[in-house]
Amino acid sequence: MAMMKEIIRSRNLLLVVLIPLLLLPLPLLHPSSEASCAYVLIVTAVYWVSEAVPLGAAALVPAFLYPLFGVMKSSEVAAEYFKNTTLLLMGVICVAASVEKWNLHKRIALRMVMMAGAKPGMLLLCFMCCTTVLSMWLSNTSTTVMVMPIVEAVLQELVNAEEEHEVISTAGSTITEENKPIDLSEKHGQPSLELIFINEDATTTDFNSLMHSKAQILVLPPKPSELGLTTKYRYQTRHDHMVCKCLSLSISYAATVGGLTTIIGTSTSLIFLEHFNNHYPKAEVVNFGTWFLFSFPISLIMLVLTWFWMHWLFLGCNFKETCSVSKKKKTKREEMSERRIQEEYKKLGNVSYPEMVTGFFFILMTLLWFTREPGFVPGWSSFFEKKGYRTDATVSVFLGFLLFLIPAKKPCFGRREKGDGEKSTDINTLDPIITWKDFQKTMPWEIVVLVGGGYALAAGCKTSGLSTWIGRQMLSFSSLPYWAVTLLACILVSLITEFVSNPATITIFLPILCSMSETLLINPLYTLIPVTMCISFAVMLPVGNPPNAIVFSYGHCQIKDMVKAGLGVNLIGLAVVMVAINTWGVRLFQLNTFPEWAAVSNITNQT
Repeated sequence: MAMMKEIIRSRNLLLVVLIPLLLLPLPLLHPSSEASCAYVLIVTAVYWVSEAVPLGAAALVPAFLYPLFGVMKSSEVAAEYFKNTTLLLMGVICVAASVEKWNLHKRIALRMVMMAGAKPGMLLLCFMCCTTVLSMWLSNTSTTVMVMPIVEAVLQELVNAEEEHEVISTAGSTITEENKPIDLSEKHGQPSLELIFINEDATTTDFNSLMHSKAQILVLPPKPSELGLTTKYRYQTRHDHMVCKCLSLSISYAATVGGLTTIIGTSTSLIFLEHFNNHYPKAEVVNFGTWFLFSFPISLIMLVLTWFWMHWLFLGCNFKETCSVSKKKKTKREEMSERRIQEEYKKLGNVSYPEMVTGFFFILMTLLWFTREPGFVPGWSSFFEKKGYRTDATVSVFLGFLLFLIPAKKPCFGRREKGDGEKSTDINTLDPIITWKDFQKTMPWEIVVLVGGGYALAAGCKTSGLSTWIGRQMLSFSSLPYWAVTLLACILVSLITEFVSNPATITIFLPILCSMSETLLINPLYTLIPVTMCISFAVMLPVGNPPNAIVFSYGHCQIKDMVKAGLGVNLIGLAVVMVAINTWGVRLFQLNTFPEWAAVSNITNQT
């Protein structure tokens, strides 16, 4: 028995050692580039799926196995680990670090909530809109970490407020079972939570260990003096519990929806973009502008449908009562919640100089991305003589670099500004808006290495001819309609990504789908774009993605609630994406024809 326990404890080490040894006959019995590449691909995929080693460490496997088996030179593999997308991510992270450092995200979130009021339906819609907007530019994980403490503060006011004290006191022991108070500290985890920052796409094993360990690192109990909250609170009614479930789960789903909107919203879309540009260098159809034009209507439709679904599932169909904006119909509890939000907003004070600079850079970066190559009119890149030298990464890195130079204190030119007060005394005159420490704290280096490993795998598949061989095996799908092939691929990745990390899933499937599309003479974008989006719909389990784990750790919902709500969101997303790719997607990307750039790539692979 003790030996079995020791084996279970050492299962990760056993996997790391045994998997390469068990698969070793493949390249030895079939000494070819295709077999050697398949060996490296399978070993790396097993490491990613099992998470026997960290994702970033597993991504380094091609760096030493490809040269050892003669698939690619070491210098060629090394070049795959740092691409244009890495620079794009670094520039975006500079702006994101500034947003987080100066609390611009908190100001935006609180302002939007103040506009909506405290009615549950409007509060739900407002928080979802706010989370979606933030998640377009920041990682889904950091957005969830930013918004959830604000949501939790509002929920605690809703739960703790004593509504109609006389009715409750006279009712006393006659409370029905449905309205029986539920002790959060006994059944639903920690009441008052404070989250530390977790990089996006952290491994699900890490989150499991955090949530199930006795000494939790992810969840830190705040000081009552700081928050003014008690260590215990009860749901007054079942309706209160449903509101807490609904609001907390909706943050995770809204972060997912927002991440779809921009090409830099999630790591999966960045991996897709770099793989697509590497595999089809002649294709100049996917950039920030075209992706936004395609995905923004999807996000908008999904946001509205998800709001209806969550409202119906947890709050019922009484939209008139829960979404009323009339001041006369506000209850005492709602008034207290609004007061709490206003107090939090007042604590932020006036808009600071660094916030204004960050907001300006944020808007400027977006405008420059849109106007670089809009497609319907010449963009600013056409003013330069040499074409193709400037990308979205050029803009983000330039603006990110400037944030390291611009001082965080507004220049006074010898005069002391009125109203600077305490904030100005805390900032050194020469301190920049962000420092390298701020950047390092926010930059997800593991994802950079993981993405690089994906590029290396894809390059090996192309160089060895493995992708061509896989494509030939897909000829059996040629009898199916194109939309059916895409739908089957989307359903498959939607199921797999619930248990496997998003970057690992898309890295494994991209080379396969490219080969399949070329073999069946389908426009590659017709399969790649829907699959890239559907991989983000890992919303049914806490282990599906970090935002799910963060929301689950707050203790308002159980796994069955997440599965039930997440299934609906998954189906909504799948349906909306399939409708989009077959309607405005066809016009935007010319999906009804097999493009020349794909035909050229297909000929190159076969030769």
